[in-house]
Amino acid sequence: MKNIYVFLIFTIVLTGCKDNFLEIYPKSTLSEGSFYQSDVEFTLLANGCYVPMRDYEKNQHWILAELISDNASFQNNVKTGEASKGVIDQFILNSDNIAYSGFWNLSYNGITRCNKLLSELDRPNVNWTKASLKERCKGEALFLRSLYYFNLVRQFGGVPLVLNPVTSQEAVLIKRSKDSQIYDSIIVDLKEAALSFGKARDVEENGRANEMSVLALLGKVYLTIGNFTEAEKVLSSVINSGKYALLPVYADLFNPSKKDFKETIFAIQYSENSVELSNQFIFTFAPHTSGGAITNRPNVNIVAAGWNQPTQDLINAFEEGDKRKEVSIGIWVGLDWDNKVKPIPYCGKYKAPISAPDARCGDNLPILRYSDVLLMYAEVLNELKRTSDAIPYIQLVRNRAGLVKPLATNNLEEVRVIIAKERQTEFCFENQRWYDLKRTGKAVEVMAAHGIREKASKVFLYPESFTLNTNKLLAPIPVSEVSINKIDQNPGY
Repeated sequence: MKNIYVFLIFTIVLTGCKDNFLEIYPKSTLSEGSFYQSDVEFTLLANGCYVPMRDYEKNQHWILAELISDNASFQNNVKTGEASKGVIDQFILNSDNIAYSGFWNLSYNGITRCNKLLSELDRPNVNWTKASLKERCKGEALFLRSLYYFNLVRQFGGVPLVLNPVTSQEAVLIKRSKDSQIYDSIIVDLKEAALSFGKARDVEENGRANEMSVLALLGKVYLTIGNFTEAEKVLSSVINSGKYALLPVYADLFNPSKKDFKETIFAIQYSENSVELSNQFIFTFAPHTSGGAITNRPNVNIVAAGWNQPTQDLINAFEEGDKRKEVSIGIWVGLDWDNKVKPIPYCGKYKAPISAPDARCGDNLPILRYSDVLLMYAEVLNELKRTSDAIPYIQLVRNRAGLVKPLATNNLEEVRVIIAKERQTEFCFENQRWYDLKRTGKAVEVMAAHGIREKASKVFLYPESFTLNTNKLLAPIPVSEVSINKIDQNPGY
């Protein structure tokens, strides 16, 4: 942990155009001694708080939150094997897996940056051209710190809670807090962030977090811990603000040439302009036997691709006539790993580069969408035994998908099932499914049944795959944190 908490001089992102504040990548770094004199430098510092999340979303988080679920699996690959990813898909979980350590380290790198920004905001003699810029920087740091901790606590349970800059000597003495303490801290941060963003409405920019991002996340946090009364309040405030709405066409959410800021409340921003700013999702998710047929870049070797492959369970979850299916799931007909020609499904939400000649992709990754707010609000109303009030919000999402037949039930349990399926099909490949299964208490039941079907249809899975118990609802703490920093391991590892 000592390398996690120390504030390093890091590469930060210059403010570019209003539509994509992460567009221009820096040519050099700034030393801490020359920093923090004006709102320009503080804006740079705030931009840097987004960077570790940008990196772990494209490299690790989809493995830990989507691949592990019943939505996704992988195309067998006799050339490259399963490495750190395929074993997680099969619930063969070990603390030395680099996916866990990478996610942990980037999360605390981000938290460190947020803590540094918050600690410097009130330093004297800073030239703030607008007081609202200071409030925006504060809101961004609090929101992002909350989101880093929210993903950490949902993965690992209780983790070290660090809210101020610390030295390397201090860092190794910090042990795990209880998960309830992490959630309490997240809620405090988000409430304070909402107040700050409320004073920064005149300096909002597309792509940055804002007041509605905070309230949508706070609603999700309350929903996760079962505080439905508070969740109802904050989610209704997002809806009643009128600031966001469903796009008429679902496919438009995933058009990298026309990025969405109408339905998307918060997303990780990517750009083709540099390797650092880009993602490589389609080059990772396309069938590894498809060459350039899907990526449109035959010059890029995708021998190690084939991940996040839609499962039959996900394919079956879509109702007949659901317009989301053809957007979310592509089908390529060609040679599979066994040299047989067959239809091979792949994740269709993320697209080939528009103009980059290589593997640099610029499609954004949605974190919070207005449809998510609608379905969370419906879930909250249903859990508060206001099931008839919940139905219209579900119907809005279904109508956009072409499922216009009115729902014909007011039964609380039946509506729970409907909402769960709507969330599965609406947000597949957006890193939500595993967390939804866990917070609704369905993870072991659903994944055990899914594992039986997977093992029956895929001869290449390990014999010990899909051995599930409640211990595996939490990921293992990375081995370095246990062995070097003496952090307690989760049960069963």
